[in-house]
Order: sequence, then C-alpha cells, then structure tokens
Amino acid sequence: MEDRIMTYGGQAVIEGVLMRGRKAMAIAMRSPSGDIVVHTEKLTKVYQSPLTKIPFLRGSILLWDALGLGMTALTISANVQTGEDEKLEGPMLYLTLGFSLLFGIGLFFLVPYGVGKLVQLVIKDPLVINLSEGVFRLLLIMGYMSLIGLMPDIKRVFQYHGAEHKTINAYEAGSELTPEKVAQFPLEHPRCGTSFLLTLAVVSIFAFSFLHGFTVGFQIAGRILLIPVLAGISLEYIRWMANNLSSPIVCQMIKPNLWLQKLTTREPDLAMLEVSIRSFNEMMALENQESL
Repeated sequence: MEDRIMTYGGQAVIEGVLMRGRKAMAIAMRSPSGDIVVHTEKLTKVYQSPLTKIPFLRGSILLWDALGLGMTALTISANVQTGEDEKLEGPMLYLTLGFSLLFGIGLFFLVPYGVGKLVQLVIKDPLVINLSEGVFRLLLIMGYMSLIGLMPDIKRVFQYHGAEHKTINAYEAGSELTPEKVAQFPLEHPRCGTSFLLTLAVVSIFAFSFLHGFTVGFQIAGRILLIPVLAGISLEYIRWMANNLSSPIVCQMIKPNLWLQKLTTREPDLAMLEVSIRSFNEMMALENQESL
C-alpha cells in the first residue's frame, strides 16, 4: 500500500484504542464486564480533500480534525465505562476543544514566554533568552507528561498507547496480529504525538527568535498565530523521518523522539493488545469495504 507507514495512526483512550485510517476509524474498548465493545464510523471528507495533499497546510488541517476525533473517542469510551450515553458533538465539541487548546497554549507557550522575560531582566543576550524559553518549554512538557504518568488511570492509558504502537509496528512488519506476536514489537513508533510535541518545542526555538525586538503584544500574538505554521512544519518533519528510516543519519536524528515516547507509553498486557488488535482489524475491514 502506498506510503503505508503514514497511512494509519491511533491513540489510546479510556480502556481502549482508536485506530484511524484514510477513510474510517474504529474504537475498541474494554467494558467493565470484560467484553470488547467496538465503535466504527467513516471519516469526514476532509481526509480525502485535495488540501491534505498540500505539504505544511495538511498538517494543521488534519491535526485539528484529529483533536476532534480524540475528544469524541474519549467521550465514547467514557460512556462505555460509566454506562451513560452523553454525546460531545457539534458546538459543544468544538467549544471544549477550543478551551483545551487555550489551556495548552497558555501553559506550553505563554508561560515559557514569561520565563524568557524574567531571564531578560538579568541577561540581555537574545540567544540566551530564546534558548531559556525553549528549554523551559521542553522541560515543562516532559515534566507534565512524567507527572500525569504517575496517576494509575493515566498509566493504563499509556499502556493502551503502547499497545497501539506495538500493533501498528507489527502490521507494518507484516507479522501475524495476535497478542503474543504483537507483544514482541517495540513500544516506540516514528509517527507519534509525543514525537510531534518534541519537534514542535525545538522548531519553536528557532521560529520565535525572529520575534525578539518587537513589542510584547506582538511577540505574544506572534507565538499564538505561528502555532498552526509550526505544527505543519513539525508534522512534515516527522513524516519525512518516518519515510526515510533506511538512512543511518535519520535513524540517529529520530532517537530523541523515540526516547521521549518512553514518557507516554508503558508495556501493555495481552488483554490490552487484544483490544488494540481488534480496533485495528475493525478499521481495516471498514477501509477495505470503502475501497470496493
């Protein structure tokens, strides 16, 4: 299949895994009774839009829609666990997503900017100021992921994240998709949201250096407005690395990204792998059906 390594993605949800293809997605969840519950649906037309063929622009478009899918998946999986039937869709979905993005922008972009301004009170060198902001942003991301990983519920989510990676790794290697076989594959995957965060943090160091010297208001607005652009650049970089792993240089370049994934993945058990495999197989079945 063309560009197979970039065709499929997924993420962990509450007691389950979401797998996304080019035309469909599937969420497999472990219910409180122990059964595997599956939810499938077709993706919106944005995934087949010509806009997704345009480098850099496609990253921002698909990232936004993927965030929406993630919120929907979390709601569905939470309903399975609680037995309720609350839906997060339409305006409420995007309002929740908007508030989440504002929180993320404030915590990971504006707080580090404030730290950089404090450094500026002591050191006037623009390079030192910008590096201080960037390093603090990276440490903040790593610290945040490390702390939430200590929570028992989040630890299980990270185990499902590991199950998702192992399943995709096994598929891309042509292995039989059984829990015992999939368990032998690595937790890390070159295309991962954790890797995206690291790349975004590094790219922002260079991009924000061009804002130095402008007014405070312009610097803050610039950091916010550049986020979609930097997201597009970061996703293209991850895409390029994933497609060039045969190069020894790329294999060295990708190591920091793979190392950072240790913060958001944990070794899954066989029951979790069974859920992840079920999600992947259901998604593939719908993908193949759509291709007929």
